[in-house]
Amino acid sequence: MENQEIKAPDHQEDKTVAIVSYITFVGWIVALVLHQNNKTSLGSYHLRQSLLLFIVAFAFYVVRMIFLFSGWFLSTIFSIVGLGLLVLWVFGLIAAINGEKKPIPIIGEKAQEMFSSVFE
Repeated sequence: MENQEIKAPDHQEDKTVAIVSYITFVGWIVALVLHQNNKTSLGSYHLRQSLLLFIVAFAFYVVRMIFLFSGWFLSTIFSIVGLGLLVLWVFGLIAAINGEKKPIPIIGEKAQEMFSSVFE
């Protein structure tokens, strides 16, 4: 019998889909196309999380535009929420870079529940 070297699977492509899914909504679409060619659990996991994050961010943006000139109190609240969304995005991106299935605080588990049958 030949000595065959057993190689660990290359997770770079998995990580690429996961990372790209967080880089703008266009990046999310690119990641979705890449994922369709080679479906992985890591790619699915981060596609779900980043989708919910983009939906929440878009809804926040719409509400913020409605109340654009609403005064200092709401402006402060919107700034805090916007900063919070940025922090959630960073958490998701770091997990994707590390190749981990780590939920984003607050919305990560909900994203997996809501989109459980999507991207498989």
